[in-house]
Amino acid sequence: MALNTDKNSYTIIFSIVMVVVVGSLLAFVAQVSKPTIKENQRIEIQQNILYAMGVNNNDDGSMEFVPAKDAGKEFSKYITKQLVIQNGEVSEDDQAYLIDLKKEKNLAKDPGYSRRLPLFVGEKDGKTFYIAPVSGKGLWDAIWGYVAMDENMVVQGVFFDHKGETPGLGANIKARFFMDDFTGEHLLNDSGDFKSIAVAKGNADPKNENKTDNEVDAIAGATITGNGVTAMLKSDLKLYVPYFKNLNN
Repeated sequence: MALNTDKNSYTIIFSIVMVVVVGSLLAFVAQVSKPTIKENQRIEIQQNILYAMGVNNNDDGSMEFVPAKDAGKEFSKYITKQLVIQNGEVSEDDQAYLIDLKKEKNLAKDPGYSRRLPLFVGEKDGKTFYIAPVSGKGLWDAIWGYVAMDENMVVQGVFFDHKGETPGLGANIKARFFMDDFTGEHLLNDSGDFKSIAVAKGNADPKNENKTDNEVDAIAGATITGNGVTAMLKSDLKLYVPYFKNLNN
């Protein structure tokens, strides 16, 4: 007896079978790919932290990261300590770079929870770097980055990235011309109080020669993304001020 494919019941049953089959295949692929995805994310985090402290291949004016195959080795070489600051206490944790900032921020909405703050101590060319992760919201989606500082909270380098900012506009927060402007900028004001760095539209210092004005020039046409960078730097980096005050006592 021939199967009647014109019946509505056939269409419904066929659709259900296809959904189950395709769904199962996608779930299988996702499960198989999960270790590879996690490994790639781990490598990317290490590359980004190293980039912020100046361990990269940018000598020729390009924007190049430490090769993925070398990231683990270079990370171990240059990052001498991984710290976790929580409730005023500082401890070492060699997995601190894997702390999920978004999750920590959500947990911290509970007044009874003290957020874990990762901080990475690096050594390069006889100089000590303190690299803090930051995260926030741009125009369309998440933005994040790493800020390398010296013991006086003077920026030594940054790396920013985004999930879905507009190409040629907000997406330029990860362009060298924008990130390089932060190098040398002071996070404290002349009185030694935390002020952070604002991405300022109409900044009176377009060549970024004044490193103590707590400002960098904004990206044209990316006001909301720039405001997001300003907000995440101020909200996240101020949490590290007690650590640096203790460091200099």
